[in-house]
Amino acid sequence: MKLENSRRTFVKSAAAFSIVGAQSVRGAQANSAVTLGLIGCGNRGMYVSGLFAKNENLKVTAYNDIYEDRFQAAGAKYSGAKRFNSMDDLLADKSIDAVLIATPAFLHPEHFERAVKAKKHIFLEKPAGVDAAGCHRVLRAAKMADPSKRISMDYQQRYGADYRKARAVVKSGELGRILQIRAAWMGGGPPIKTGHPADQERIRNWFFYRELSGDILIEQDCHNIDVINWFMGTHPVRVSGHGSRMSRTQIGDIYDNLACSFQFEDGTIFSYTANQFGNMPGYSDVTETFVCEKGSVNVGRKGYTIYRQGKPNETAETKYDITLDNVNQFVEGVRTNKLENAALWGAESTLVAVMALTACTSGQPMTWEKVNQV
Repeated sequence: MKLENSRRTFVKSAAAFSIVGAQSVRGAQANSAVTLGLIGCGNRGMYVSGLFAKNENLKVTAYNDIYEDRFQAAGAKYSGAKRFNSMDDLLADKSIDAVLIATPAFLHPEHFERAVKAKKHIFLEKPAGVDAAGCHRVLRAAKMADPSKRISMDYQQRYGADYRKARAVVKSGELGRILQIRAAWMGGGPPIKTGHPADQERIRNWFFYRELSGDILIEQDCHNIDVINWFMGTHPVRVSGHGSRMSRTQIGDIYDNLACSFQFEDGTIFSYTANQFGNMPGYSDVTETFVCEKGSVNVGRKGYTIYRQGKPNETAETKYDITLDNVNQFVEGVRTNKLENAALWGAESTLVAVMALTACTSGQPMTWEKVNQV
């Protein structure tokens, strides 16, 4: 189903958040280092930019944030990189090749749109946005993007080697058609940040506020949803669900547990469960399971198991963070002109999460058609 354009979106904010640049090569020639600018020096931005910095074909050359302690941390980690206080100035810098956008989720549509207009290669943290309007803003920007630029999103399962192997088995038809899908994200949540001024609370702890993060369904569980869309080759068309706050009640307004039931146009059912209970020693489950006519596939960030009728199980263990696969493929794609526009399918997966959150918060079933009426 074609995605509809949406109304103008959302939050005006953080023009000070920014990006990047120093040295570099326009067009990212295969024999030149890619220059990367970091937008948002929080925990995720510092971690993923660190993975980028390990790639011998890339150099982190600039950074920006809105808080001085974040500037200091980035400056200490990336000696020689340039500090910028204005996003507009950074985007105007012609020496910059690529940007990593790792700002709070509610800012992704605005920051992505600016980076597209500046004609940069873009690595965008998920989700695309926190509501339908934000997702459609990203879609509009993606459709206007320079086709010579690579746009990737940090839905890292799509790039993980073992995930790709597991999907190839399912898509080959060897196991027959998919009959049912189960997925889960069961485990703990991020730490609550303390020690900051009261007027910084909502941004410092943005994850815990639905308006800023999109709740766990959109900010976190969109990963599982994206895997399902990828394996199925399409999106669910309706969903019902429920969520509650059972354990983490001391901050914010997001769920700490939920359950959803999705249905695809062909009738396939996808059952989903997630929680962020803080004290679950010895237990976690972050996987997707595809039950097929002649076997099943269970896949996650730690590897996969393929169950075939009458044959031994096939297993693989993933011993590293598959974000590294995404990062390295982005760098190689920029350098060798292997391009993609992941914002198109990334926004679609985020919209499915928006559809599910709307069902949970309203207590009523939600459809793909309705979530796109914005």
